Amino acid sequence: MQNVMDTLRARGFIKQTVFEDELYEKLGQESVPFYIGFDPTADSLHVGHFMQLVAMKHMQDAGHKPIILIGGGTGMIGDPSGRTDMRSMMTRETVKYHVECFKKQMARFIRFEGENGAVVVDNADWLLYLNYVDFLRDVGVYFSVNKMLTAECYRSRMEKGLTFLEFNYMLMQAYDFLVLNRKYGCLLQLGGDDQWSNILAGADLIRRKERKAAFAMTFTLLTTSEGKKMGKTQKGAVWLDENKTSPYEFYQYWRNTADADVEKCLKLLTFLPLEEIAELTGFQDERINRAKEVLAFELTKMVHGEEKALAAQAEARAAFGGEGEMPEKRVPAGTQTVLAALLATGLCKSNGEARRLVEQGGVSINGEKVTDVNAALPASPFTLFKGKKVRFNVIVG
Repeated sequence: MQNVMDTLRARGFIKQTVFEDELYEKLGQESVPFYIGFDPTADSLHVGHFMQLVAMKHMQDAGHKPIILIGGGTGMIGDPSGRTDMRSMMTRETVKYHVECFKKQMARFIRFEGENGAVVVDNADWLLYLNYVDFLRDVGVYFSVNKMLTAECYRSRMEKGLTFLEFNYMLMQAYDFLVLNRKYGCLLQLGGDDQWSNILAGADLIRRKERKAAFAMTFTLLTTSEGKKMGKTQKGAVWLDENKTSPYEFYQYWRNTADADVEKCLKLLTFLPLEEIAELTGFQDERINRAKEVLAFELTKMVHGEEKALAAQAEARAAFGGEGEMPEKRVPAGTQTVLAALLATGLCKSNGEARRLVEQGGVSINGEKVTDVNAALPASPFTLFKGKKVRFNVIVG
């Protein structure tokens, strides 16, 4: 059987690891309990979580046991990584409701029953009852403030201000790993590469305090070829809950993937064989649209089921005509508003015509009706409709 680390590397997941040879050997010889943390700040997972769920399934299918850690305790503090503000704090009742929503969505990817069935734990169960002095003596002694301040998650906040509340986050996440190691034999933490410092801190704490093996592995972030995070539309995040992002909108988001990003998304987000992906993405012309359609269908099927994926596909084909192939328009990098896009693509000849078209409900972007001609454009690329039949796949830059 192929080592899951080979699978993850071949598909482009792995960004950083420690004690890699030792980890590789363990993953090939025994069932390794591992954990991934999820921040329960909403009642649905979103595209930003998608890679973690796929990676979790790869790991479970290879015989390893998933531990899903809900940050009910750390979520009351807020992770400073990649943020310029503090998060709002949640009640335990809110966190519990969000966990139930997560579990329903996760069940489409992973098993909660059987020999290596996933378990869900909430770090509020131990973090909310810590004795602070004991915690400092037991855990804080292993952390160097000088070293912590070199971590990107802290350095990026130093200019605008980093509260002592947030400064504790790394210690608490490391303590999570220690608790899971003691309670479940957890040996490995996985997560996005923006969490590297926090994940590494946990493995280091276990090795220094418990004098036994612990490992860290991060995944490449889901970004476009231009380095922008994927998963945003005009309305905000692309959610896995169909009441927040409809199956059609979800399908259309992936159908509009840029040519340069299709292969990466197919490798990271689907379970299609690599040979099939290479065949689908081996073109630099309009035939790449077939790969985009496969990507959109596969992901919609995973999240919403085959019936809704087929319905979304049929709706998209009806809107686009034929097999969904769209003409492409490249507009200048400075194009920032709907008005500018309508003029740059030639869909409208004047400002007045563009305003009238929007007021009459004749403009849509990525399947969403535009109501403000001066609205900001979503991330490139996007689908711009004039009426139901005239449309372009628009690339800015």
